[in-house]
Amino acid sequence: MSASGGNKAIIAAFSANLGIAITKLIAWAFSGSSSMLAEGVHSIADSGNQLLLLLGGRKARKKADAEHPFGYGRERYVYAFVVSIILFSVGGIFSIYEGIDKVQHPHPLEVPWLPIAVLVIAIVLESYSLRTAIKESNPLRGTQTWVQFVRRAKAPELPVVLLEDVAALIGLVLAFLGVGLTIVTGNPLWDGIGTLGIGVLLVAVAVILGIETKSLLVGEGASEADLNAITAAILDGPETRRIIHMKTLYLGPDELLVATKLAFDSSSRFSDIAAAINSVETRIRAAVPLARTVYIEPDVYVDPNTANPPTDAIVIKGLE
Repeated sequence: MSASGGNKAIIAAFSANLGIAITKLIAWAFSGSSSMLAEGVHSIADSGNQLLLLLGGRKARKKADAEHPFGYGRERYVYAFVVSIILFSVGGIFSIYEGIDKVQHPHPLEVPWLPIAVLVIAIVLESYSLRTAIKESNPLRGTQTWVQFVRRAKAPELPVVLLEDVAALIGLVLAFLGVGLTIVTGNPLWDGIGTLGIGVLLVAVAVILGIETKSLLVGEGASEADLNAITAAILDGPETRRIIHMKTLYLGPDELLVATKLAFDSSSRFSDIAAAINSVETRIRAAVPLARTVYIEPDVYVDPNTANPPTDAIVIKGLE
């Protein structure tokens, strides 16, 4: 993910959510609508989400040091996980609590036109935020479906913003229905039901984001396309006979670790193997620019089905 694209979507979402939060809370103060209060807390949580994502991006740019030799790229995963678990869950649980209280102790709305007007404005602003997130995501999404993009993206910011905006729009529709039905029927129970729906929605989004960001925190390898490109780059030359085994790991959204053991001729000189390793590394980085950290271990492949392996087999281990 380009940092500028992700930050643009985050800033657009933050600006929209902050303005929406203020107007929703004003509407709640005058109307007493629990749906507006739940939506106000939702928007405050979303604003906090965007600040945390920006903070995570800033911390991830710290240079590697002795304590963290592979850098701080995973800070972005940590902050995305905090966003998904804490803030979304807090907003969801609060909304469910408020909805239950409103269902048990309903009270009529005051100034009923105000929450309707605020909800219409909020829908327009959230739609703009979602449009920005979609525009910034499309170049990275390629031919993937939106579900595939959210599940497979290694940079967490855009999927988080996308899910936030979709959840916000659905929440606004639920609030609109709750307030609208309350006005039409005169029964404030609908306002409480709308609030409960918003809470359930937020908890569901928290679970989805938590599952996806947990996977990134645990450690994900290269995509199938990148893995194929790395394999082709390694074998696209006379230096190595075969790949004995290979492992990849994202150290952060913008850096991929590649560690592989390659089979070389047992009669090769050390200087020739060193030159061959450099050539292979150059091709890997050209094929997959994110593969910035590459470790290659030269070895001699011995067929496990061979009864009498060659006695002159040698192992030369070298790391860049």
